[in-house]
Amino acid sequence: MTVILTRRADINLDSFRRVAWQGEGVRLSDTALQVIAACRRSFLQLIDKDPDLVIYGVTTATGELASRRLRAEERDRHARLKPFAAATSFGDPLPDRVVRGIVLARLANFIEGNAATTPRIADAVAAMLEGGPMPPVPGAGQGGAGEILALYPLFAGLSTRFDLEVKERGSLINGSPCAAALVADAALAARRRLDAAHKVFALSIEAFRAPLEHYDAALESLWGDEHEAAALRGLRGFLAGAGGGRRNFQAPVSYRILPRVLGHAHRATAAAERAATLSLRSVSDNPVYVPPDDEHPWGRCLSTGGYHNAMAAPALDDLAGIWADICLLCDRHSSKLLIGRVSLLPDLLMVGREASDADGHGNIGYVQGGNAQNRKTFVKSMAKLRRYLPETGLAGGNAGGWRKHARNIPEVPADYPVVPAANDRVRNIVDVRFTIAATEVGVGPENTTQKMASPGEGPIRGGFRDISMT
Repeated sequence: MTVILTRRADINLDSFRRVAWQGEGVRLSDTALQVIAACRRSFLQLIDKDPDLVIYGVTTATGELASRRLRAEERDRHARLKPFAAATSFGDPLPDRVVRGIVLARLANFIEGNAATTPRIADAVAAMLEGGPMPPVPGAGQGGAGEILALYPLFAGLSTRFDLEVKERGSLINGSPCAAALVADAALAARRRLDAAHKVFALSIEAFRAPLEHYDAALESLWGDEHEAAALRGLRGFLAGAGGGRRNFQAPVSYRILPRVLGHAHRATAAAERAATLSLRSVSDNPVYVPPDDEHPWGRCLSTGGYHNAMAAPALDDLAGIWADICLLCDRHSSKLLIGRVSLLPDLLMVGREASDADGHGNIGYVQGGNAQNRKTFVKSMAKLRRYLPETGLAGGNAGGWRKHARNIPEVPADYPVVPAANDRVRNIVDVRFTIAATEVGVGPENTTQKMASPGEGPIRGGFRDISMT
């Protein structure tokens, strides 16, 4: 299928999912191309009718030479420059889905004529999404204002096919489509990951036989927060039909705080979705062209700081922080469930086996040790974002809560690939958490796996692996 774009509002999380994640193509509608062409004509009339007009990168040079006025013949020579000089970013390339998202977000400046570019450039950018290989866009080295160092290598190849005209080069490399695509990608992954977290923790609650009062519906109005209410409902949805024989005393802190922690995951995800929705359709060009109106018959050009997306980074930071918290909760649940005197399950899940039959780590072998290594690497990845993270031992005997005295978290180099590492560690840690909880449900007083149905997906154990953690 092909996504048809007519207005900026057509670039949203749904079209991003279709284009970036599912690989659908993009076509600009005839209406959009007519608007782009009309704005291009009025823009050219604007700069022709006023010889004293100052427009950054059009009638002036760029960067540190922005105060230098260009003569008419210099404008054409300046416009024909290819975007090679600043294609100097480095590091591992961004995933293809993110690069496709950047290209889609780039079209927001074009679609209603605000980039004052030509229909040929707009069509050429849309054509990059027809299924061919995407240019590699390094994920590091972006240290300047805006996103020029990332956008230069993305669109350098496209620019070689044209003798560029005034404003065309700037329309390719100015603005903030990278931030828009990154926060959109994270928001889509977060919503799926959050569903997986509800399933895994519900399975842990059932394996531990935690009292269901910790997740009672009455808490929704008592706490008064829509996101914590969503977390409570999410857990209860997967605990429907949970088994009896539950402990008659409160579960450890890491079980009782689940709705609060998952509530913030809902809150951070909602904030990321809002930032993505606004960013994807935002006109972020500099200079930006405002189409004609009664007062300005040829339109206007405004120099702006639209290339700086102030919403994306905080949204990404908040998501990274809450995934760190959730991974620590996974680790803590694993520790509690493996200690028989705490979980009231067989110690180390040793069922029908003698100590001489085990490798020293019970029924699940070294999977918990692997989880600990994942957690340590994840905490290192997040150290730049969160200077203080609660640390837990591998299998501490305390049945209460988190230990909060470990502060010596190693510093991470500035170019450490935090986002890719974080995604991998979250996926691995949640997978380990699922393995342990599913095993313990199986060795408990009764196997309740089949009772815990995922809405529309069947039993929780069968449905979990279908959730994309990308």
